Amino acid sequence: MSSNNNNIINRLPRAIQPAARFVRHQEQAAGLSTSRFIQDVTTCLIPKVVFSRSLADLSENTFLEVSEEALIYFVPAILGEKVARKIFSKKLPNNLKSEVATPAVEMLKKKNSKEIIPVKAAIALTAMAIPLTEFTLNYFKNLMTLKVFKKSNFKNIASLEKSQEDEIHQKKVEKSAKKHIGIAASLYVGCLALAGLVAAKGRNSTALQKISEFVVAPGSTLFKKNTKAKNFFNKYFSMDFNNQNGRLVLSKGQLTNCVLIGGLGYFGASADRGKENLKETATRFPLVGLYVITGSELVEKGFRKLLQKGGKCKDLISKDLSVPKFDELGDLAKKLAKERKTNFDKEYTALAKQKIMIAGLPYIFSIGIMGFFVAGMTNYFTRRRYENAQKEKLKIQKQVYDNI
Repeated sequence: MSSNNNNIINRLPRAIQPAARFVRHQEQAAGLSTSRFIQDVTTCLIPKVVFSRSLADLSENTFLEVSEEALIYFVPAILGEKVARKIFSKKLPNNLKSEVATPAVEMLKKKNSKEIIPVKAAIALTAMAIPLTEFTLNYFKNLMTLKVFKKSNFKNIASLEKSQEDEIHQKKVEKSAKKHIGIAASLYVGCLALAGLVAAKGRNSTALQKISEFVVAPGSTLFKKNTKAKNFFNKYFSMDFNNQNGRLVLSKGQLTNCVLIGGLGYFGASADRGKENLKETATRFPLVGLYVITGSELVEKGFRKLLQKGGKCKDLISKDLSVPKFDELGDLAKKLAKERKTNFDKEYTALAKQKIMIAGLPYIFSIGIMGFFVAGMTNYFTRRRYENAQKEKLKIQKQVYDNI
């Protein structure tokens, strides 16, 4: 099926073939890592480099973004598929080993779920190394800046001022960083212990079965009668991997866990370095965090409404705003060519162009808005807050002086 669709794409005009392949890949399970990696590089790393306020700021942003992107988008598949799956599926019968890649929500409907779900939970718990490491990265960043640049005061790092560094504050930042890195390491030891327990005993324990189900299908456990809530929690809060042709790949639930758990470290490490750093984090993180989780989906839905109102892309956008996947365009082109008495290539090319526009323009637009706009905006407001605070400080000092 995959090779057939690639062959059809080869019949498109060369100018749009790369875009067609990217949009198609983006819709596949494995495409989540690729598209979000590109998204993060363009919305986080590049804008932060462009708007860096000092060498220390540049070094911090480069270290943080490169390590985060490698960790979140490429380590899960390696740790889950190449390591944890081999370890925990060893004792499964050969006919069940392939079922480990079946999504938990589907697996729960099968008779042999009691054997597979604990194994899936063990693999997911092992992969908690990713969000917990993400949690520590901002603390490692603080330690790196202390070691290399001898700075812990955010005002100096962001070039808001050039003041003498406080050694007591530096020791406080260092102590907090080491403490939270230790906490994350301890939590991961607990995850590994629970992973070993559910893998070994989960099949015959009702309690461990429930824990396993909660790990990989929290929506099915918490909201059995509420379909919308169940689907939402299974999609965005499950620690289960996604399935791409029998392989374990990054899921949106894992992405959400990385953002939320990593966000705790982001705020904690920022607070250690001063209220200016914390306020900048509070300005930037909610926007970027939501965008990392949802991608350009929210923008795309609004864009589809605009196209529908304008009478555009009628062959693809249905009344409920749903759009066929790229792999379905071939069959649709055949149907339209037959109905309109035209040729397949003409209809397929027209559909491909519409599909690229529907998916591609929101992707590019959101990269620009969430990248350079947010990076520039947060830096601007950080400086404005600092300048306003300095003015207020001088005003108070003047009032005190005048009253003397």
